[in-house]
Amino acid sequence: MTRVAGIDCGTNSIRLLVADVHPVTGELIELDRRMTIVRLGQGVDKTGRLAPEALERTFAACRAYAEVVKEFGVGADRLRFVATSASRDAENREEFVDGVVGILGVEPEVITGDQEAEFSFTGATGELHGDDRRLVVDIGGGSTEFVVGNKHVEAARSVDIGCVRLTERHVRHDPPTAEEVAAIRADVRAALDLAAETVPVTEAETLVGLAGSVTTVAAIALGLPEYDSERVHHSRISRAQVDEVVARLLGSTHDERAAIPVIHPGRVDVIIAGALVLEEIMERTGAAEVVVSEHDILDGIALSVA
Repeated sequence: MTRVAGIDCGTNSIRLLVADVHPVTGELIELDRRMTIVRLGQGVDKTGRLAPEALERTFAACRAYAEVVKEFGVGADRLRFVATSASRDAENREEFVDGVVGILGVEPEVITGDQEAEFSFTGATGELHGDDRRLVVDIGGGSTEFVVGNKHVEAARSVDIGCVRLTERHVRHDPPTAEEVAAIRADVRAALDLAAETVPVTEAETLVGLAGSVTTVAAIALGLPEYDSERVHHSRISRAQVDEVVARLLGSTHDERAAIPVIHPGRVDVIIAGALVLEEIMERTGAAEVVVSEHDILDGIALSVA
């Protein structure tokens, strides 16, 4: 067995996966998977810089992850740290890079949107079978990736719509006003136009949804009393169910959303925007349902180490 670790540092969260790679099948055997909301992308859309408090939250999580990696005996040559949207956009990203190197001993790779899309597709579709053409959408905090393919990526595009970016850009009221919701929808539709220039978003047979906004919407739709990754993974959520969840969220206050047990506290203020992105994608693609995957870019990162 080869033991590997991957870290995915996005706009809203930082996540760690430690796994063994099966010597014959090449599949990941999960040993430890964890997530921390750090909101690294706080204010980046407005200021162009990573905020000091956001950096410190992220570095604190990195220190905790460094202990986990050490406990599992993963060397620096088997650890890959990938940073996505927020650190791509920030003027002071070198401060972020230096801090990560000092804590974990590896340099974060600030990957392109296309690379992000490839990792997401690999991680999400590794367990899916069949010859259907898939559209994989990874709705993040700062960006959303669109990838079409089956065994291999045919086309990919990353666009700058995400739950944190859209919330910070448009939402000033709780719950958001009709005008604020309309502004979010307009941004998403414009981004879908851009994505469609590269990715045939309406030609796939199966829509696969990744990341916290999608998995949270699925958990609400399933009526789970607490978050259960096994119930969420590979669940199929209909368009009608997504519409119902969006309507519920749009009519709720921060405190009412916080009382929904499956919503992580770090997502309470941004889940509305994330759910709207998913709804608009289903509207554009005509998808009757979304297949929800708990495996995503993080799994793709870990597989790339092996």
